[in-house]
Amino acid sequence: MIYFLTSLPLMMMRTFRTAVVALRRNLMRAVLTTLGIIIGIAAVIATVEIGGGVSRAIQASIADFGANNLIIIPGAASSGSHNWGEGSQLTLTADDALMIGEQSDAVHTVVPVVQTAGQVVTDDGHNWQMNQIVGTTTEYLDVRNWHDFQEGGMFTDLDLRNAARVCVIGDTLDRELFGGRTAVGKQVRIQGVALTVIGVLKAKGGDLFGNDQDNILIAPWRTIKFRLSNKAGADAVTTATGGLNTAMNSLNNLFPTGGQPLYPERSDIQLADAPAPIRFSNINLIQVTAKSADDVPAATAQIDTILRTTHRLRADQASDFQIHTMQEVSQILGTITGLLTLLLLSVAAISLVVGGVGIMNIMLVSVTERTREIGLRMSVGARGRDILLQFLVESVMLCGAGGALGILLGELASWLAVTKLMGWPAGFSPLAVAVAFGVSAAVGITFGFYPAWKASRLDPIEALRYE
Repeated sequence: MIYFLTSLPLMMMRTFRTAVVALRRNLMRAVLTTLGIIIGIAAVIATVEIGGGVSRAIQASIADFGANNLIIIPGAASSGSHNWGEGSQLTLTADDALMIGEQSDAVHTVVPVVQTAGQVVTDDGHNWQMNQIVGTTTEYLDVRNWHDFQEGGMFTDLDLRNAARVCVIGDTLDRELFGGRTAVGKQVRIQGVALTVIGVLKAKGGDLFGNDQDNILIAPWRTIKFRLSNKAGADAVTTATGGLNTAMNSLNNLFPTGGQPLYPERSDIQLADAPAPIRFSNINLIQVTAKSADDVPAATAQIDTILRTTHRLRADQASDFQIHTMQEVSQILGTITGLLTLLLLSVAAISLVVGGVGIMNIMLVSVTERTREIGLRMSVGARGRDILLQFLVESVMLCGAGGALGILLGELASWLAVTKLMGWPAGFSPLAVAVAFGVSAAVGITFGFYPAWKASRLDPIEALRYE
């Protein structure tokens, strides 16, 4: 036993040398034999790397929007059998955002958001229809992971408290309204209200869903709510009363309340200069950033508890708000990416099987060609297991060389496809390389065993007579 263990390395070295000599006799045939393995392994490596690049691109897009983001929107209001849909209830206020920030230890940043739309007009007549007019606080850009300005900067907390008529615009709005001219210090008008541009954000591009993130105007939320969106407040009252406003209520005709007003009606200029807060100072949504991606579930649970307590909801009452996270989108896209990667790996596996069959075929031909050599080795004392080991080593060497070349080719292909052509983040995958080496060795053993077994079962006398 001790002799066997000490002589095993020498035996393996001799077997390896014999296999190298045998393969060098027909070098071109050996190269062509490994071609199927090269292509299969390269396909495996490229598939794993490209799939990883797609996954990283998705994660980068989500992180660009805010991987740790949670969006809280009001629930659905209803009147009788009619449901007004998600976001129609008047349940969220800026105080809710303040409570979340104070009471949740899993939350990093909280901002209230008021949204509206309208035509943005400059003094020289340029105009642009905006669907993304956002009223928020100074921390909004932290939530969006958006800190770079072409010129100017963000409004301040003082601007927020005073409902100042200032705004920050995106690159698309800057290009459409000012055409490369300096925008800072210029005025834009929305619904007749003038706002002074104090900052222009650097281009961010499209988001995960293809929307233009640069087509945006950001202002203090009090400015948007109380100066710009008085109509939104009226609409909120309409929604809260089930869609019946005072003009449509027939009871007003039966019991009129009109008469001489106690105070003179204020002009439009007075309303714009000194806006009175409307009764329903609700906001459209609250955006929250958790401290990390791992804290998102804890932040979600804490926000749910805080808002239910603040809104005084009983245990048997449904929540009057909805919490959405980017992890839901990430999981869906990750599932899709995983399925596509699995499909491509299945195709690569077929290539490996085809390459393995080719190796088995060539090894059977080699056994036939070397029958006299096998008989001669057996006649001088080689046992069947020695012949078996020799042909197995040759098969594994073929697959190993093909696997190494396939790894290099796959890494090159993935680098060209992922990094250079698509511009996605890519990286070396040690797991993919290890799997590729393991698969190539397994193919060599699996498809080389039968030819090696057949060679080891040859009769020495018949083998020596073989012509």
